[in-house]
Amino acid sequence: MISSKISSNLSLACFVATILLLASNMHCQAHLSSTFYAKTCPTGLSTIKSAVNAAISREKRMAASLIRLHFHDCFVQGCDASLLLDDTSSFTGEKTELQNFGSVRGFSVIDDVKSKVEKICPGVISCADILAVAARDASVAVSGPTWTVKLGRRDSTSASKDLAEANLPLFFASLDTLIAGFGNKGLSERDMVALSGSHTLGQARCVTFRDRLYNNNTNINASFRTTRRRRCPDIGAGGDDNLAPLDLVTPNSFDNNYYKNLLQKKGLVSSDQVLFSGGSTDSLVTEYSKNRNLFYSDFAAAMIKMGDIEPLTGSSGLIRKFCNVAN
Repeated sequence: MISSKISSNLSLACFVATILLLASNMHCQAHLSSTFYAKTCPTGLSTIKSAVNAAISREKRMAASLIRLHFHDCFVQGCDASLLLDDTSSFTGEKTELQNFGSVRGFSVIDDVKSKVEKICPGVISCADILAVAARDASVAVSGPTWTVKLGRRDSTSASKDLAEANLPLFFASLDTLIAGFGNKGLSERDMVALSGSHTLGQARCVTFRDRLYNNNTNINASFRTTRRRRCPDIGAGGDDNLAPLDLVTPNSFDNNYYKNLLQKKGLVSSDQVLFSGGSTDSLVTEYSKNRNLFYSDFAAAMIKMGDIEPLTGSSGLIRKFCNVAN
């Protein structure tokens, strides 16, 4: 009987230990909820949507910029709005990192959204959540997919240029490097190819695609190369900031033409064209080029998954009053 009691106690102890272990390993996303602000700021999401729609009505390119902000934020320290922080005496922020400097934009739009949200619900909605919601609303505003955004992220108190340099994919990255980089964030090859489809929107600076135009690579359409060289002269001739659309067909509409361009060797930057260059992602590019609905579905799923990257929740971080300052 004593032996039976000891065995029972051991079983109970093992059960409790297992529960605690599972709880300790539970992903932070368990703390996020699509209804997080339903009671504390019921008009918050509609306020964000109105401000985002107004910004995109003024400038169509802003849709791409807002999606890009969320992506570049989540890949560094997780989805914590660290990208929005200005430099301080204690850290150098992420805005001047190679992949961000002169490229990420839309900060004033986020500041405007935050100001409007603060007026109706002061100290409630985080800048990190504003970035996540704005990305979704930006997609919808230009006929792209929608998805349910999970909310409850809090804002970081610091940023890191070094971490940005280590984690953001480079415009000349190889396919293997891209796969590894996305994999480090818990994103699959399918997620990566789907998320890359956001380059169906927006523009890129000459400095990011010049090498592709002048390196004698055969993996580029000849007429496309000639056309793009007109606005992007060879190194030493200036024009670094000259812009070209990432999707030469419909640069202001969210569709699957990006993938069709890759099939024709008309990807603007090298890190796009490597997705269709005889490697493991060729089949995905072909799939998405033929099936827009599949692309939309996979893009939405990947955006939700990306939004789950290391969020600050509960008592971690804070709710910034101004998105560029860790107040």
